[in-house]
Amino acid sequence: MFKKEDKRAVEIQSTSSNIISRGTILEGNIMTPGNLRIEGRVIGNLITKSKAALAQSSYVDGNILAKNAEVAGEVRGKVEVSEMLILRPTCIIHGDIVTNKLIVESGATFNGGCTMGAHIDDIQLGLVKTSNEDDTSVPLKGLQNVQGNRPQQGYKPA
Repeated sequence: MFKKEDKRAVEIQSTSSNIISRGTILEGNIMTPGNLRIEGRVIGNLITKSKAALAQSSYVDGNILAKNAEVAGEVRGKVEVSEMLILRPTCIIHGDIVTNKLIVESGATFNGGCTMGAHIDDIQLGLVKTSNEDDTSVPLKGLQNVQGNRPQQGYKPA
């Protein structure tokens, strides 16, 4: 079914690592089949089929979708993890959390809702769910100015 070259390409993709180093500011969405480590600032969504690791110096203004994640920095947006999410003591999350398993270390902070035991469908690169109610997806490049799960500036609750 699979050729030897195809299997090797899949192995390389799943073991690849991507790093956004401290001092780097990236505006845009990141999609990768491999691991992702953020030490700088990202303004956009992060999607990985593997692990997302956010260092203490990291700041993400967007949604995160990953198989596993470890957060020690700040996130403004929804965090969805299909397996295990670890919140380190320096972690600050402003947004909802959806995960199967959650570890919260003493000192970690999150402001938002939490849904546990959730089973997230297979993570597909290039597609993002438009909402939880319907089963439609849109290409990631079609999303403009994704703001996570927080109110827009100037928003006043009724």
